[in-house]
Amino acid sequence: MKKKAVFNWSGGKDSALALYKILQQDEYEVIALLTTIDERTSMHLIPEQLLDTQAECISIPLHKVFLPSKGLEGYESAMRKAVEYFKSLGVNDFIFGDIFLHDVKKYREAQLSPYGINVIEPLWKSSEEVIVDFLESGIKTRIIVTQADKLDESFVGKDIDKSLIESLPAGVDPCGENGEYHTFAYGGPLFKKEVPFATKQSEILTYDVKLDDGQIQTFSYWHTPIQSID
Repeated sequence: MKKKAVFNWSGGKDSALALYKILQQDEYEVIALLTTIDERTSMHLIPEQLLDTQAECISIPLHKVFLPSKGLEGYESAMRKAVEYFKSLGVNDFIFGDIFLHDVKKYREAQLSPYGINVIEPLWKSSEEVIVDFLESGIKTRIIVTQADKLDESFVGKDIDKSLIESLPAGVDPCGENGEYHTFAYGGPLFKKEVPFATKQSEILTYDVKLDDGQIQTFSYWHTPIQSID
């Protein structure tokens, strides 16, 4: 009998690759894709409607966690309710698409182990190894956000392939693991059919963030908005 599991879904390439690997192993019954939503978009600026369509095209139900605030406390409270819900359904395993980040794994384990939930990390390799696996998988993803000081406007709106990875500037993680870019997965062997979507004109987004020392730092991102096609 397969073990019941929940997959923590971001909608991007790492999530898609991790889920694809898990489904290939045939060890887990993934009963839901769990995603967090703030102001009608995911943390990677994927609209809620497209998250719904992704799940439909993968054929796994989507469970949405709506964040009441942008603070850590609000996030942890919302996630705690979701964990308790899935625990009541007999789930003991939460699967993530993290890449060899020990601090992140320790945080997840600290949050989930009190509930008897195991943290499963199918992509626990270096970024260089993961991007090779991704390119070989055939999963289709499009870059929709870049950190403006790392990757310019020419990168947003492009699909990830070997040529694009080779064109990344020096110092940029090939998987964008330091936040250099975020993606939207829409096709390939994970999906029963491709997600229909359209891209809009790219735009620059800026956010002012208050640092621990009280100073305000501005972060800028290139963003290619995406929308559903009815």
